[in-house]
Amino acid sequence: MISRRNIRVKVMQTLYTVEAQEGTTKPGEPVRILQKHFDQSRQLLSYLLHFIIEMARYAETDARVRASKHLPSTEDLNVNIKLAGNEYLWKMLEDASLKKALDTDKPHLQDNRELIRKLYHELAASEEYHRYIHEKGRDKKTERDMLEFIFSDLMLSNENFLNHVEELFSNWDDDGEMISQIVMSYIAKPGSVPFQELISKEKFEFGRLLLETVLDKKEVILDIIRPRLKNWDPERIATLDMILMQMGVVEFLYFETIPPKVTINEYIDLAKDYSTPQSGQFVNGILDNIHKELVRDDKMHKVDFRTN
Repeated sequence: MISRRNIRVKVMQTLYTVEAQEGTTKPGEPVRILQKHFDQSRQLLSYLLHFIIEMARYAETDARVRASKHLPSTEDLNVNIKLAGNEYLWKMLEDASLKKALDTDKPHLQDNRELIRKLYHELAASEEYHRYIHEKGRDKKTERDMLEFIFSDLMLSNENFLNHVEELFSNWDDDGEMISQIVMSYIAKPGSVPFQELISKEKFEFGRLLLETVLDKKEVILDIIRPRLKNWDPERIATLDMILMQMGVVEFLYFETIPPKVTINEYIDLAKDYSTPQSGQFVNGILDNIHKELVRDDKMHKVDFRTN
């Protein structure tokens, strides 16, 4: 579910953290930092699903609040709570994997009740909600569409909600689009997401090996990169650019299943998105030249870094 691009971003961030640390990094610390980044992705997913659940269940809270007024109106005494019984909502609540994630990540401890209340009232005032509560029976598509509407049309379209999520999760800019897609897939099929293995063992191994290879082979990689930087002021080369170039060269030499062209394109995009305006062109030029020279010198025989 987590893409290779996203894995590369997290490896890049981990390498940046290690680079910024003073002194020697403790054994195993880089991998622990990388794991923390993946944990943050799961925590964001858990929080978004928790928020959807609480929005839907707030129908019952609203009914209780309105019925407890000193002089409740007939309307106050007859609040429609159909949403709280949404079939897809209850499938989510019964999902053991989600339950475990919510127990682990504890999204309920966040102070969000007022925001939930405000968004629920926006929901209750919408045409979509009124159509939903007045439709007889429980059509599966209608049930699913209602939760999707809550997420995509209310939560993700609300500036206050987005600000709230950005304050809680520093990884929102990196993970938001990917996690939102997972949320929509999960709503369509509750129980389909293995929260405890949001990243497969194979993909985690890719990230771990990429991270460890850059660190273990740093001097070898820098010896390849430095001669190509003669016309550049080292102090003006962004730290992220150096990290991305090291990752790219590592993929050239040690990751045999990844075509070099894919590697170059991936790191051009990351440089554009995360570094300076000129970084994409710079990283492209350096990696492309290194690749051509490695091919010319017959050094593109990829091997496992642990045996070389």
